Amino acid sequence: MLKPLVAGNWKMNGLRSSITEVQTLLEAIRRDNLSELTDIMLCPPVTLLRDFSECAADTGLFIGAQDCHKDDFGAHTGDISAAMLQDAGAQAVIVGHSERRTDHGETSTMVREKSIAVLGTGMTAIICIGESEAERKVGMTLDVISEQLENSLPADVESKSTVIAYEPIWAIGTGLTPTASDIEEVHTSIRETLEKLTGSSKASDIRLLYGGSVKPDNAAELMSITNVNGALVGGASLKAKDFLGIVSAYQTT
Repeated sequence: MLKPLVAGNWKMNGLRSSITEVQTLLEAIRRDNLSELTDIMLCPPVTLLRDFSECAADTGLFIGAQDCHKDDFGAHTGDISAAMLQDAGAQAVIVGHSERRTDHGETSTMVREKSIAVLGTGMTAIICIGESEAERKVGMTLDVISEQLENSLPADVESKSTVIAYEPIWAIGTGLTPTASDIEEVHTSIRETLEKLTGSSKASDIRLLYGGSVKPDNAAELMSITNVNGALVGGASLKAKDFLGIVSAYQTT
């Protein structure tokens, strides 16, 4: 039984004053021992990494980053390496999010290189995959997911520090979600593909998150789906109250 992970991706949101949301979240984690049954993570913009990590130190709340460069150091103006993110307090890095693939033209090969960089620091790599609405309509979902996974995953993957997040692009921020059976089909396919790529023992240790309009009112249904081991949450993670509503869905044994 894999311990669930609920990770909040703040994207390009948040100022230093947002630390109050973290403090509210931490109060609930301490009061209700939420981290005993669930790993909880926030991934703020890089400008808030140090503040958030210092606030969350030794509390049961993990802090992650949203992207990194494939190289450790170098002449890459404006880019930030995995080592730098770790130095700022990050414990994980999201790579290959659809907004990076779409807005910045990132390929699965680039995502793999970033994943290698993250794992090389000892941090956790949260590797995102997902199909577009057009790909889903023509029945390409499983093929797209398999291709992205095969080409984004490092060859010698560290299963304990690798997380796969399935985020159908058409469901991100739209309020739309696939049916439970659709999600189960995709997550089962991901697990089977992982077994082919890494072997059954490694594949069984990799947590599979669902992302795409995850909210307090649908979290319980989503967490009950076979091979769903947690959630990657977008807008609903910006407010502690909403995020806690999602975390609470995982507070049963």
